[in-house]
Amino acid sequence: MREHKSISIADVVFDQLEQEILTGKYKRGEVLSEIRLSNELGVSRTPIREAVRRLQQEQLLEEGARGSVVLGISLEDTLDMYDIRLSTESMAAGRAAERITDEELGKMQEMLELQSFYIGKEGADNADKIRNLDSEFHELLYKASGSRVFYNTLSSLHRKIAKFRKVSVSRHSRAVNSLHEHEAILEALKKHDSKEAERLTRLHIQNAKDSMTEMEK
Repeated sequence: MREHKSISIADVVFDQLEQEILTGKYKRGEVLSEIRLSNELGVSRTPIREAVRRLQQEQLLEEGARGSVVLGISLEDTLDMYDIRLSTESMAAGRAAERITDEELGKMQEMLELQSFYIGKEGADNADKIRNLDSEFHELLYKASGSRVFYNTLSSLHRKIAKFRKVSVSRHSRAVNSLHEHEAILEALKKHDSKEAERLTRLHIQNAKDSMTEMEK
């Protein structure tokens, strides 16, 4: 899990640029110069430079002649990430079932109740809230596994496929099905049934992958 630490301007710039790349504000092939980013974000070039370096390490940007070139996330990248999640996240769920606490279960239940509430409403803002609650549910699952490696790996993958996941949960039918799948996973966690938690998590991710692939056809 993440350790508590002070947040620097570079951290804030990194988070904002990462989100805007992943959600498609900055398009694949677009050139981002330090001057342009400094003007757009209203910060000096020093934190911009550090954030860009980190984004290059994440392979979301690459160095170009006139600035950093946006790589973003392709459909092929996303399919690979889902395949990684299919095995890794299901293992994390199995571990979580063995060690999850009543407090963690309560938090996950609260996430699902809020998710259900917003699914019953319409509007773009609610789609964002549903996506965020979906992410929070999965983050709680990763933390409950007790593994920093699982948590850091899976959280990173979740961020990188944010653009595709937002489109997926914006579909009412998928949002409803996703909620039911989460509820089933939570029941397995409450019973501390690791095999069932693994199976249901794998099914959930496969369904999400299938839904995303359908929309891209």
